[in-house]
Amino acid sequence: MSVRVWRGVFGSLVLSALVAAPAGGATFPGVPVGEGTGQGSRVRATPLEDAGVLIAAARAGTAGIGFGPCAAVEQLPSYVECGTVDVPVDYAEPLGRQIPLTVSRVRAGGPAAARQGALVYNPGGPGGSAMYFPKASRWPEWKRIAGAYDLVGYAPRGVGRSAPLSCQDPADFTKSPTQAPTEPSASYKQERIARAKAYARGCARHGGADLRHINSLNNARDLEVLRAGLGEDKLTYVGSSYGTYLGALHAVLFPGHVRRMVLDSAVDPAPDKIWYRNNLEQSVAFEGRWADFRAWVARHDATYGLGTTAAGVQHSYELARARLAHEPAGGKVGPEQLRSAFLQAAYFDDYWPRRAAALAKYLKGDPSALIAVAAPDPEEAVEEENGNAVYTAVECNDAPWPTDWKVWDRDNTALARRAPFETWANVWMNLPCAYWSAPRQQPLDVRTAPGVLPPLLILAAERDAATPYAGSLELHRRLGGSVLVTEQDAGSHGIVGGSNACVNGHVDAYLLEGRTPVRRASCAPHPQPDPVSLDQRAVERERALPPAV
Repeated sequence: MSVRVWRGVFGSLVLSALVAAPAGGATFPGVPVGEGTGQGSRVRATPLEDAGVLIAAARAGTAGIGFGPCAAVEQLPSYVECGTVDVPVDYAEPLGRQIPLTVSRVRAGGPAAARQGALVYNPGGPGGSAMYFPKASRWPEWKRIAGAYDLVGYAPRGVGRSAPLSCQDPADFTKSPTQAPTEPSASYKQERIARAKAYARGCARHGGADLRHINSLNNARDLEVLRAGLGEDKLTYVGSSYGTYLGALHAVLFPGHVRRMVLDSAVDPAPDKIWYRNNLEQSVAFEGRWADFRAWVARHDATYGLGTTAAGVQHSYELARARLAHEPAGGKVGPEQLRSAFLQAAYFDDYWPRRAAALAKYLKGDPSALIAVAAPDPEEAVEEENGNAVYTAVECNDAPWPTDWKVWDRDNTALARRAPFETWANVWMNLPCAYWSAPRQQPLDVRTAPGVLPPLLILAAERDAATPYAGSLELHRRLGGSVLVTEQDAGSHGIVGGSNACVNGHVDAYLLEGRTPVRRASCAPHPQPDPVSLDQRAVERERALPPAV
């Protein structure tokens, strides 16, 4: 790598950073690579990258973020303002080509004397955008926090209008109907291998030399630059799902710039879990959450008529799968679209009543409700493909993956025998990483001793499937001085600002006053949906309407 001479204030920053950095660059300790895992070429942080963060943050702090009206494409209300902050494509070349990250904000609504700064949110993914987050200022659960903080969202690198990445034509990516065999044949597996290879080639072709720079370490560095651009000495942050891993990386890399962090539904940050083994464990957890949903539907058989036992509900689901394989609903909803719709129910129990009702109506001959919840929306195709492209790039770049299909086939064939609902779909989503051309990183060993960081608040639902509870326990163990709040016997993914008043009380106390439980706390689960009461409320609303004329 060539060394560029930087002058002025940026030059003095890079010089001091180079003097302070250890010879040979910073290394990220990881774990031994397991059997069949291709190591590929590895990316290491260098003194130039460490210095590059200082340069980019100093520049952002000087320039600030010029907020103004949001672009119409963001579809945000007029009370939200938008701007951009520049981050380097490559932190080893901090004065080289820049990516303008789009940022959204609503100012704190309370008295000026009560303002505590900016609160930055990342919803996870990777590949998710938080540009919508300022709208939370109008939600009751966020009212007190929105009075004290500017609510700030942003689109990470590669996402939305932040130098968007695409790997495939969006229309092809969302093409339907498609199959979803739980026991794929050898020929089907070969077809999916070919598709994974083509997708990886598409990412390499469209991403070019920039592709390697879409990774979690750069996302954490970008977060540090955003902090500076907002004029904050220290970061106050809420991250959900993948956003917890991003927040943890930032905390380990920049511990002196952390004020408060809420890490909600945590990814297991152990280097040997990033990301292949995390996905295996996720498939197991989804099977458990799918069982929770079926048990709930069975308890409400009087409403849905899908079976009085979880096994009976499974039979109804399989009957729908078989029918859709033969004749897709509306020509759009096949077995894969059915699975995807019910996967959403495994994320959020708010989805349970509508999904169960759609399945019941379909089996009785009315496909309209199922089409409404399961058919791809052409207007969302670009956003969905973009999100998947960034997800793939980050996960493939972050860590070694098995490069031998036999390893994937062995591990997931065994797993699918006890977790058939999501296992193979998870494989197909991640399989491009087996054929990835960009260099791989060795994951950072996320770990801090007590006293290095202020207390960080970790939130977790015990039966969360997308980020299994064990991951929150591991993150709590690794971040010295962190505090864990558990919603017991519940499984919604992402519980901050949800329907559990106990959880929200802990978040409010932490963000507004800096108060936390001593080390751990538990909250009773939020109530599961009640379709009877939902139906009753619908009747009451209808009665309250004026008569039709």
